[in-house]
Parts: sequence; C-alpha cells; structure tokens
Amino acid sequence: MSTYAIGDIQGCYDSLQNLLENCAFDPAKDRLWLVGDLVNRGPKSLETLRLIKSFGNSALTVLGNHDLYLLMVAEGGAKYRAKDDTLDAVLNAPDRDELLDWLRQQPLCHTEGDYCLVHAGLLPQWSIKRARELAREVETQLQGKDYREFVLNLWGSEPAAWSDELKGWARLRVIVNAMTRMRFCTKKGLMDFKAKGKLSNAPEGHLPWFDLPDRKSADSVLVTGHWSALGLRITPNLLALDSGCLWGGHLTAVRLEDRRIFQVDCSPTEVLPLKR
Repeated sequence: MSTYAIGDIQGCYDSLQNLLENCAFDPAKDRLWLVGDLVNRGPKSLETLRLIKSFGNSALTVLGNHDLYLLMVAEGGAKYRAKDDTLDAVLNAPDRDELLDWLRQQPLCHTEGDYCLVHAGLLPQWSIKRARELAREVETQLQGKDYREFVLNLWGSEPAAWSDELKGWARLRVIVNAMTRMRFCTKKGLMDFKAKGKLSNAPEGHLPWFDLPDRKSADSVLVTGHWSALGLRITPNLLALDSGCLWGGHLTAVRLEDRRIFQVDCSPTEVLPLKR
C-alpha cells in the first residue's frame, strides 16, 4: 500500500487523471491525501469532485479556501465572481446537494502519526494536536444542522491573530483563515492576507509561516498546498505541494513512504494565463 499526497487540483481533472496514471494509483490498495482546493478556476470542478468522492475511504481531502468558497456561494454567504470562478457546473449539477454535503463532511486538517495534512499552514502557537482540536470546532459547525449560519458568518479577514479568549464566529474565522489562507505571519501569529507571490514579498515583520522560530508544529511533518508561487518545497518537516498546475506548472504527488516525487505537466486545456 502506498499513500500519495497531491497538491492543489482546482478543477484540473485531466491533469489529475494523468498524475494518477503516472503513480499507478490503485484505489483498492493505495491512499490519496489531497491538500484541498479541489475546485475552482480550472475547467472541470464537477468531474473532480465526483471522482474524489467515488474513491470513498481511499481518498482523504482537507478543505481549502476554494472548497469553502464553493460552500459559501451555494448558501449565499459569498458573492460569486463569475469572471474568475468556474463553479457553475457544480452549482447546477443534478447531484449538487449530494456533492456539497459530501464536501462539508471533510476535515479542516488531518493528523496521523507525525504528519499533519492542512491546506495552508498552522499558526506558530499550535502543535498538531492543538490544531486538530481547533479544526474539530470548525468541523462541528460545518457538519451540523445549522451549517448555513456558519458559512454566512465565515467571510472576512478579521480578527487576524489567534487568542485563546476568542469566541463565536471570530474564533472559528481565525482557525479557518489560518488553516486555509495563511502565507505570512509574525512571530506572535499576526497574519497578513494581502501579500502573495514570492517569499521576498513578505511584509515588514512577517515571515513565511513555516520559517517562524519556535513554531510548535516544527517537530511534525506538515503536508500543505495553497502557495503556488512558492512552488514544490520539500524539507524534513514540510511537504509544500502546490506547484502551480493551474498556471501552467505541474500537478505534483509525493509518495509518503519514500518521498518519491511524481509530476505531470498541466493539461494544455487547463492552463490559465499568469496574473501579473
């Protein structure tokens, strides 16, 4: 049995199929770990959701910011950006409700042994044990009967730092934003959501979250995506797997047992022009 961790797919279904063939993935004996952002911007979000769902327990995905955005749009909690988004096929599908219900049952982060699978990253105050506890708070709301109220209160970037004293929607929003949107933050865990791109774009006083000194999750291996400009980054305690497939890069898988890397070029029909 092999476990393949795969970077952001974002509706690049053809590239995913090519990668699974390259890996010789067998759902009868192998596992997939997906870093989230299954959907949006690419042309085949619907097909991607259906495929991953069909794998059952052989595929484990955490939620990314685009996955949560889909859930928010479906409930009226976010404005649909028709110019950039490619979610119409999902929203109009006959199995829409079944797919969205499946999606909201997925975890915000997954911990297993020394590994933590999470879309963006963890704040420096959080060990993977603490992160899993906090993720469960979000999952309880998202999977509960009142989940619509949750997604209606999810949008926004404030507060931008964690405190154990936070309560209600503000508390849940910080957990979600750290695990699905964060790139740069300060030593005290103050996040910046405007800066993107290269590491040199870090705002003053901020560092990439994984470079923060005394980060409490540093003794674990974090498997992440989200940061396409970072590219594939493999270190002893980080597998950052978003290699920019959507933007003409690669879709990447790492076999966790031996860290062998598998890559395919983005399918030509799925490439978007780079934003400048």
